[in-house]
Amino acid sequence: MSVNQNVLVVGGGIMGGGIATSFASAGWTVHVMSPSQKTRDALPATLRTGLAKLQADESIADTVGIHASLDTVPWDSLALVVESVSEDLPLKQRLFPDLAARAPKQAILATNTSSFPIGEIAKSVPEADRARVAGLHYFMPAHLVPLVEIVRSEYTADWVVDRLEGWMRDARKAPIRVNKDICGFIGNRLQAALIREALYLVESGVTTAQGIDDAVRFGFGFRFLACGPMKQKEFSGWDTNLAAGNVIYPTLCNSAKHGEMLHGMVAAGHTGMKTKHGFWEYDDAKIAEEKAAYEKKLRQAFELLQSELGG
Repeated sequence: MSVNQNVLVVGGGIMGGGIATSFASAGWTVHVMSPSQKTRDALPATLRTGLAKLQADESIADTVGIHASLDTVPWDSLALVVESVSEDLPLKQRLFPDLAARAPKQAILATNTSSFPIGEIAKSVPEADRARVAGLHYFMPAHLVPLVEIVRSEYTADWVVDRLEGWMRDARKAPIRVNKDICGFIGNRLQAALIREALYLVESGVTTAQGIDDAVRFGFGFRFLACGPMKQKEFSGWDTNLAAGNVIYPTLCNSAKHGEMLHGMVAAGHTGMKTKHGFWEYDDAKIAEEKAAYEKKLRQAFELLQSELGG
């Protein structure tokens, strides 16, 4: 377990709160800065709920420093800063020079961006500070999903990546290195490829949204908790994959943009649970039921994987 390490999470929303919970449960001294009074007021309860789900001491939430401004943060003690503000590149580029000026010179400056090139953020800080800028991309909910992508830009130093990987393993996460600053990194690229084909199959009338979910959850996705797609093909044989791929690949959707169906849904406000209409219809009770069932399964999966995580 990491001890005597201090981290600042900039942004205390859904992602920032989850990231702070993860560090707090791993024994770090955690500070969170958010200019939003509403976010700061909600943060203690968010931390307690998250810690309970990790079967950690809920009272740890009381030790987290909550700040309305960067001016009150104990900068000299920090080993790591994790930026988790809105997904707005100009905002991040305005913020990072301030973080670089305030943080100790050996403190790592990480961004939780899910889409922007790390190098574009690193270029906003003085040249001498660019080596300590890296991506630290969590997946929602950040305190439960083990995967964290450590993304390096052309500037990122080896020691930064090494240290982040060690810290993530100590925090019982499953870090992977993204060695090229590629759009979408790894997890989101894989998800994008799957959802493009899924939407194509629904729009083409091949199946329904429920058919897609059942095919993934009870078919190949069911196996992925036990092993990933690369290892699974080691079981079945790459020769079989080669033969099948040569037949299937030419028929797959390769559109560079979404089809008319999704554009139409979004234009109509059918964006899912937040508007209570997507492929399915929702009311408040249904949303609460779906979210509770989702988190319960995530916690059960989390427990199954604990023996494979570090710490």
